[in-house]
Amino acid sequence: MATDPDSAFRPSLRDIARALNMSHVAVSLALRDSPRVSIARRAEVKAMAEKLGYRPDPMLSSLVAYRQGKRAAGIRACLGWLNLWDRPEELRGYKEFDQYWHGAKEAAERLGYNVEEFRWSHGKSGRRLQTILETRGVRGLLIPPHRSDLNMPDFDWGRFSLIRFGASVSSLPVHTVTSDQSHCCRLAYERAVELGYLRIGYVTDSAFEKNTRGHFREGYLNAQEEQAPRGRRLEVLMLGGNPRLHQQEMLAWLQAQKPDAIVTPYPQVRSLAVGLGVRIPQDLAVATTSVLDGNFDAGADQNSHEIGRVAVSTLASLILENERGIPRYQRRILVEGRWVDGSSMPRRGV
Repeated sequence: MATDPDSAFRPSLRDIARALNMSHVAVSLALRDSPRVSIARRAEVKAMAEKLGYRPDPMLSSLVAYRQGKRAAGIRACLGWLNLWDRPEELRGYKEFDQYWHGAKEAAERLGYNVEEFRWSHGKSGRRLQTILETRGVRGLLIPPHRSDLNMPDFDWGRFSLIRFGASVSSLPVHTVTSDQSHCCRLAYERAVELGYLRIGYVTDSAFEKNTRGHFREGYLNAQEEQAPRGRRLEVLMLGGNPRLHQQEMLAWLQAQKPDAIVTPYPQVRSLAVGLGVRIPQDLAVATTSVLDGNFDAGADQNSHEIGRVAVSTLASLILENERGIPRYQRRILVEGRWVDGSSMPRRGV
């Protein structure tokens, strides 16, 4: 029978415990940064583990994971969902964000965590919020999209493992899980071509583009460059900051570009079209980049439930690896969406 040539020389938890006159249970807790062991004692245990050359046994770790997977996990700890919206109830009023929540809750329960929402107002003490989170045993935080950055200069982000959804909270450069927005827009453009449309435009607004870092627009422009001859490449309509001018801006663009279809992340396109007397889809077919919130039934499903699930899975791994605060290198995990047929973009001529 084959044996591991290093096994005879691999120090165990009990070796560390004997060297420090501790129990092996206390050593295990210290190596996992349990708050049940003092910070000083944890540092002492880690130093001895390093000195002895201790490394976890991968076979034992696999066995533990297998055994835990054979039974339902009990709730071990709380993950925080931070909500600093001026009107907190509006956050999950967006169906995409509500699906983030449900996906996160589902994944957390499977892993033995509970997700709890913490509502906090801008201007209130970040230190106070930090104390509440630590008292509740929160080690990981989920940062959903916000309309503005989180302004809490007295909050120590380095105390928590962190995952954000999307890039709207730009002041917090942490690992991100989000929709592959470029892919969603490319998917919509390609489907419009398959359905027979020839002049496919893109309508957005400046605020939306800022919050999404232009990733939807990037997908549109790449798809148009690859699939449309130069004579059928349309200029992007970027609606300005004054909503009262949007209808006028859209009318001028429609007259100049003459699209037969558009792809858009902007839900207000429907009301703009109605105000201009443009019939959808008879005069203009429309595909949205979010069938949940985009106000049209044809377009991309961003797979938001899966985004929430992946966010918690990633956060749990950060907690396990004791990675907290702002990472040296950010990871950006993109979840692909899928196309959904709908009445706002039927096959052309049908």
